[in-house]
Amino acid sequence: MKEHEARVDKEKKRLDKVFQSIPDDKKRVAQGLIVQAARMRVLLDDAWLDIQENGDYELFTQSENAPPYERERPIAKLFNSRDGAYQKIIQQLSRLLPEEVAQEVKDKGRSLL
Repeated sequence: MKEHEARVDKEKKRLDKVFQSIPDDKKRVAQGLIVQAARMRVLLDDAWLDIQENGDYELFTQSENAPPYERERPIAKLFNSRDGAYQKIIQQLSRLLPEEVAQEVKDKGRSLL
């Protein structure tokens, strides 16, 4: 558990640095979002490792008499759900940035494409 909390703290510090330009009057809202984003990022990383090791799908059977079939693993569904929530939080945080900083971030993002 300590390792998990240390990873969350490290991610929170990274996000604090990324979103340091958020104006002071919006920082209180931003701090809650940053904490949630840090937690989700660590959970996403853990889920991704599991998916890489064990795959997205597994053989599943309802009973001994039924033939097994492939189904999406619950961790894969959870990953997709959490990833969407994480993306929304990051978008919310990005909207709190001053316009000039937000534009700079957008421009840097385009240069990566």
